[in-house]
Amino acid sequence: MNTKKSNPPYLNGVPELLILHLLDERPMYGYELVQAIRVASGERLEFGEGCIYPILHRLEAQEVLSSRREAVAGRERVVYRMTRRGRQQLAVSRSDWQRVVAAVSACLQGGEHARPSMA
Repeated sequence: MNTKKSNPPYLNGVPELLILHLLDERPMYGYELVQAIRVASGERLEFGEGCIYPILHRLEAQEVLSSRREAVAGRERVVYRMTRRGRQQLAVSRSDWQRVVAAVSACLQGGEHARPSMA
């Protein structure tokens, strides 16, 4: 019986942000990104290839990423790289994510308007 939990739905958009962040550091192929996300998150996040590859293909179609077939460790792989448009999108996505995290944190910490008065 597989008891592995799937990622919660509120993580929508997170794989794309992490892909952009990691590819901004260096070019990688799809499975390498899957592993890099798992390792970088301390194994708290795990997105399978079925999640990652459609995002890579969409981002490439949007010219956020470019790809090229390369020999890696004796095997041919499709290696993805950031484009200028990708770096711009990453900057916007990081900023958006930081605003969301700050807003959710404020709510969870009981911000000044967290509990409406019962008048």
